[in-house]
Amino acid sequence: MIVWKIVIAAVVLLLPMAADAAPAGKVIIAQGVDPTTLDMANQSESPASNVGRHIFDTLYERDQNLKIVPNLATEMPKFVPPSAWEVKLRKGVKFHNGEEFNADSAKFSLERLAQGQGKLRGAAFFTPLDRVEIVDPYTIRVHTKKPWPTFIPVMTFPQSGMLPPKESAGKETADLSKKPIGTGPYKFVRWSKDEEIVLDANDAYWRGAPQIKTVVFRPIPDDAVRVAALQNGEIDLAVNIPPHLGAIIDKHPKLFLSTAPSIRTIQLMIYSHQMDAQHKATGPYNGPTADKRVRQAIAYAIDADELIKTVLDGKGMRVATMLPSMHFGFDPKLQPIKLDVAKAKKLLAESGHPNGIEITLHGPRGRYVRDAEVAEAVAGQLTKAGIKTTLRTYDFVTYLNNMVYVHKAGPVWLIGWGTGTMDAETVYVPLFRSPGIFVNWLNEDFNRMVDEAQTIMDDKKRLEQYHRINRLWVEEMPAVPLYQQIDLYGVAKRLNWKARSDEVLQAYNMSLKDGK
Repeated sequence: MIVWKIVIAAVVLLLPMAADAAPAGKVIIAQGVDPTTLDMANQSESPASNVGRHIFDTLYERDQNLKIVPNLATEMPKFVPPSAWEVKLRKGVKFHNGEEFNADSAKFSLERLAQGQGKLRGAAFFTPLDRVEIVDPYTIRVHTKKPWPTFIPVMTFPQSGMLPPKESAGKETADLSKKPIGTGPYKFVRWSKDEEIVLDANDAYWRGAPQIKTVVFRPIPDDAVRVAALQNGEIDLAVNIPPHLGAIIDKHPKLFLSTAPSIRTIQLMIYSHQMDAQHKATGPYNGPTADKRVRQAIAYAIDADELIKTVLDGKGMRVATMLPSMHFGFDPKLQPIKLDVAKAKKLLAESGHPNGIEITLHGPRGRYVRDAEVAEAVAGQLTKAGIKTTLRTYDFVTYLNNMVYVHKAGPVWLIGWGTGTMDAETVYVPLFRSPGIFVNWLNEDFNRMVDEAQTIMDDKKRLEQYHRINRLWVEEMPAVPLYQQIDLYGVAKRLNWKARSDEVLQAYNMSLKDGK
């Protein structure tokens, strides 16, 4: 039986490059949007996760080569059949408020996720969690409701960041967001909403103090403004550089461009069912997309190759599903759908809409690379194929809170999705397994197949199951995958840093060439 294929040589604790030097200098990082929250368990978004990784530590993490290594755990977990994992915890670690990290902390943090299903937005990744047994003060046994093959990679997610139980017990998520306390390399200083989040080095960090003293996160939604701030020396690192502006950064004497193929795909999500406040289906969606032939017509009406060529200047790769090639579950036999307007119109006619349909496409502004421009181009392509499309875009926080999370983004909405497990489970479960906060599709066969996949501990059999799930998903078309993103970052040459495919930004692994 193969539990999880992770290549681990000698697991070595990574120390900072200059452990003896006191933290110095400041780095300003510009993301496209502000986080919705700093309660890690209550979010499913990279901008919040990137801030949270500075404040909180997880039991396991991915190193700079994306290999999974222990973090607050001291060694890789031991699988205890039929459905438990034993984890040894690191001693001598303290939270920012002085509380000691131990088995009580781990039990509190993980059981909060287990008990937060349907209440905490990040808990969907941890559905199989049942309870945590304390074996001794620095050993826990995590019991799951069923065998869980992706336990190890999911434990790298920032949603499982460890919390101090005495400080956190009984507090609402809003309170935890206002004063986040972890064991991480940086302490929270302040959050001026939509302006900046300021973090200060944790001099007592268990791995050794960071090299950089102050880290500031600023939300700059507009691409041109973000690039201009980088050119003017106002920021040190900028995410989501639009491809057509990449050359400007590449030629700048004080900047460089760092790129990586992303784990993120961009897609159109489609409503087939309407959900209630508990995310359960109340019936078919009151609109044409309830018919899978209409969903398929939308897919055939889009020329994603043209989107990549014109809007993204070639910086994107086609995908047949939402699984890039680096993901477990990827099937190389499946090919992306090609533009076929005639077939799209035929499917519309067969579904009872010979004269076409009218829909609204909702999307964010400033969250993903050229997201509003991509949505605008998609709307134009759909309209040409007889699917008259009205586009509405929003700032990302409004988009999530007022549209996506409350099931008001129908019938079609644009989203990007990248999962640090690089595994089909954390694509299909949170986005398509009903009920769920992102889910607007109900298919009992799909639910059953995904539930089965979550218990298969043999990799070969699990892969075969996900290939079957892929085929069902493509046939039912609850979403239209557009492309795999290629991430472009603009970086000041004073900063030592290299882009990662998992989009993680972690100042602990950065240094300043001038030291300040």
